[in-house]
Amino acid sequence: MSKSAVGVAREALAAGRVALPEYGSRYSRRDYTQPQLFALLVLRQFLRTDYRGVVTLVAEWAELRRALGLKKVPHYSTLAHASRRILAEAEAGGLSAMPRPRWSDVHRRGA
Repeated sequence: MSKSAVGVAREALAAGRVALPEYGSRYSRRDYTQPQLFALLVLRQFLRTDYRGVVTLVAEWAELRRALGLKKVPHYSTLAHASRRILAEAEAGGLSAMPRPRWSDVHRRGA
């Protein structure tokens, strides 16, 4: 286990890229990928801070932003919403490396 916040963020980003789809929806604004948000949530736990605290640290820490590929820093509410969404998907067994079905495929099957 790393004691480096940047190292933890890089590992979490790599794990998120394997386990999560790039975006939560095809209509996403695409400001941040789900792996980036996941890495920020892991970092929040690692640093033992709240959503506002991790956003403040990321805003002040250029090396961390570069490691995560962030062009801008998300609002703390973005992390709160991502946390609920990612946890809900994980509890439902929806997180996997498998791509999500397209709406047209689901619609054709009558699901």
